[in-house]
Amino acid sequence: MNGRDSTTITRSTVRSTVSARARLRRLRRSELPSDTLALARWLVGKIVVRELDSERLSGRIVETEAYPVGDPAGHAFIGETRRNASLFLERGRAYVYFVYGTSYLFNVSSERAGVGAGVLVRALEPLAGLARMRALRATERELDLTRGPGRLAQALAIDLDEDGLDLCAAGPLWLADGARAGALGTSVRIGLTRAARRRLRFYERGNPHVSGPRRLGR
Repeated sequence: MNGRDSTTITRSTVRSTVSARARLRRLRRSELPSDTLALARWLVGKIVVRELDSERLSGRIVETEAYPVGDPAGHAFIGETRRNASLFLERGRAYVYFVYGTSYLFNVSSERAGVGAGVLVRALEPLAGLARMRALRATERELDLTRGPGRLAQALAIDLDEDGLDLCAAGPLWLADGARAGALGTSVRIGLTRAARRRLRFYERGNPHVSGPRRLGR
């Protein structure tokens, strides 16, 4: 069996394990690491679930970036504001913001209440609801559905309405347990000018749904 066949079988196995609604187990807040870097690593392999018009869309997290306490590249660095307030909620809350005038980005708050920090979800491997994702993204190409933070938010119809949601509770957007991630890679974060050399990007090595340039280890 060659590496490509093994990868294909692994991906098929992952999809079959989440095909039934009853098989997805919602994550409990107590399971989430209370440290931002630890959470960013731990989330790789977990599943983002979107309940949309009686349809379930989901994808397995394959890439994250950490924005820890005191990070000058993080939105929390300036202190709590109306825009970034969700970053200062207890860990496991959604922080969604609009950027570049075109895209929404989905993050997970990562520290105790009152302390601002978060994890950006950069890429998913689509698992369920792909037809709806294709319609939302206006593309038939599976690799372009959720590869990148703006794309995944569009594919799951995530916008400011989801900002602040509890991702550990029943609702329109939540986190579920998933298959254990393969080997994790690390690199610098993408598109930053502040703290640009910090290696706080985490991704599943060899997964084609990981975003970013190949020089960063895809």
